[in-house]
Amino acid sequence: MTLEPFQTAIGKTQAQKIRLIASDVDGTLTQQGKFTPKLISAIETLTQAGIELILITGRSAGWVQALNNYLPVSGAIAENGGLFYSSKNDSPELLVSLSEISQHRQNLAEVFNSLKSEFPHLKESTDNRFRLTDWTFDVEGLSSSQLQILAEICHEKDWGFTYSTVQCHIKLKSQDKATGLLKVLSQYFPKLSTENILTVGDSPNDESLFNPDKFPHSVGVANILHYTEYLNYKPAYVTTTEEVNGFCELAELLTKNTP
Repeated sequence: MTLEPFQTAIGKTQAQKIRLIASDVDGTLTQQGKFTPKLISAIETLTQAGIELILITGRSAGWVQALNNYLPVSGAIAENGGLFYSSKNDSPELLVSLSEISQHRQNLAEVFNSLKSEFPHLKESTDNRFRLTDWTFDVEGLSSSQLQILAEICHEKDWGFTYSTVQCHIKLKSQDKATGLLKVLSQYFPKLSTENILTVGDSPNDESLFNPDKFPHSVGVANILHYTEYLNYKPAYVTTTEEVNGFCELAELLTKNTP
């Protein structure tokens, strides 16, 4: 990872190739957990410059359907690559293979109860009732060593695990943001190559978006620096400011360099 300011790290030619941004939401597009007028202005500026925005978040299907309807975006991926909402369709498209959702939810609940037997203070997330493909509990109060143990238990049970600044996620091993995004790109944006895509995030559940073999252009807003020691894949560039200010920083650079 380069700590060189994003403005000087990415060249003008590279910036002009970007046609779509796939961005995390919490901690990346928010300021202290809230959307601001600054974000809406940045999205509008990107749209005018011909750069589309897809949300890609760990948030639940229910939450993301609302975000997709209210924000001027080209679609939204929920539950860390679990499902996709097109801007033209209110119905979710599953990005993972599930034979029966109710049975899947029951299996996830059993894994959570197993974790809770080891860590009784675990608290189920309030949005869990709106989920289809994963199971979440609050990350607050968990140390890095506890998170590692939780991950190991899930892996032993043949499940995946990740976490963000907000939640911990029990999920399918094959379910991650990069895999889901690549499926969406191939189906809905077949004319774009990875050279035209910029991925943006701020926490460990965004790690797959930083894999240079899949996405050569990736950015971490500055708060990603709190997690770099826990990441196998790190973003190619880092903004100088945190949260939505970092996103606005890169939006300004990209639109300034658009012909």
